Amino acid sequence: MTRTTPLSIDADAMLDQVREWSAINTGTANLEGLARQADALSKAFSVLPGEISLVDPGPVTAIAADGSEFAKPHGKHLVVKVRPQANRRILLTGHMDTVFPADHPFQHQRWLENGVLNGPGVADMKGGIAVMLHALMAFEQTASAGSLGYDVLINSDEETGSLASADLIAEMARGKLAALTYEPAALPDGTLAHARGGTGNYSITFSGKSAHAGRNPHEGRNALVAAADLILRLKAMEREDITINPAKLEGGGPNNVVPDHAVLRFNIRPKSTSAMEGFDTELAKVLSAIEREHEVSIHRHGGVTRPPKPVDDKAQKLFDLVRECGAELGQDIRWQSTGGVCDGNNIAACGVPVVDTMGVRGGAIHSADEFLITASLAERAALSARVIERLSNFEF
Repeated sequence: MTRTTPLSIDADAMLDQVREWSAINTGTANLEGLARQADALSKAFSVLPGEISLVDPGPVTAIAADGSEFAKPHGKHLVVKVRPQANRRILLTGHMDTVFPADHPFQHQRWLENGVLNGPGVADMKGGIAVMLHALMAFEQTASAGSLGYDVLINSDEETGSLASADLIAEMARGKLAALTYEPAALPDGTLAHARGGTGNYSITFSGKSAHAGRNPHEGRNALVAAADLILRLKAMEREDITINPAKLEGGGPNNVVPDHAVLRFNIRPKSTSAMEGFDTELAKVLSAIEREHEVSIHRHGGVTRPPKPVDDKAQKLFDLVRECGAELGQDIRWQSTGGVCDGNNIAACGVPVVDTMGVRGGAIHSADEFLITASLAERAALSARVIERLSNFEF
């Protein structure tokens, strides 16, 4: 299938949408801002011939500094279903949240130079949402549109691990031919992220026994010492295929009291499924040993939130298809592996081939220097539209 005429993509309209959406603060915890963004996206995606709904977030808990477990509220997720009865269906995903809370100083846009816009979420990933929407609008102009159905999921919690949308991602990925996710390109030149490692976050609560540090310290059970022991053992568990980052230790009190409480928070980055599973098994043994040796009780919370994402044969064929489509449009598409994670990890874990950096070219994401190369809006929308059109009759 060779296209001889370009699809109609309105670059000015795309930029206007990105600027409008960037002006809405959508830090993951800003439920009011996320509700405003969901409403704006519902209106924007209503141009597609599908059904739009807002889905409640799944339940998520976290551990407070005192060791208590509490519920964490999240925003609703936007779902669009187009031709749900089609035999061939794909999934497109994005996220409306950013890493910038409502009280963060980075709230405004400015031009760094002609064609380079600085602003919260312009690249990660309100620009990507615009790419997704306009690619689908362009695809709906083609003769192939009737033969391909698709679901769109724009979640509200990707930046904190998609815990409130993980089940929804898995449900919507089920049975799909392929998936495209609209994170920004891995590099400003448009390079795609290829294989990815995984990630997991843990909170370990230690409960010991307090005692006077001078009169009867031997009767105490020091929770901080037990936590420090775990920190050293965690670092000793690092291998070539897994890194472990003890990130925060909370607890303790007056110098003359043996501390009876501590919470250790850490992150792991497994590069393979075997490393992920091996760590979980080894951690259970280590925690049991620390409980026994320090005579403390331990409560474990958390785990792997995004499994590693290897690239199998089917996924590689999807990457090759994206490169072919790019070549047809005069775009040189390359890729490289990365240690970063995203919803593409979750989708790949469902056995669905995915390319997860179909969004804009830009950079410095998660910082006040975040920027969007505005020419990439129409460029990447054209690429996605061509890929989606090809997927209407592509065989893996």
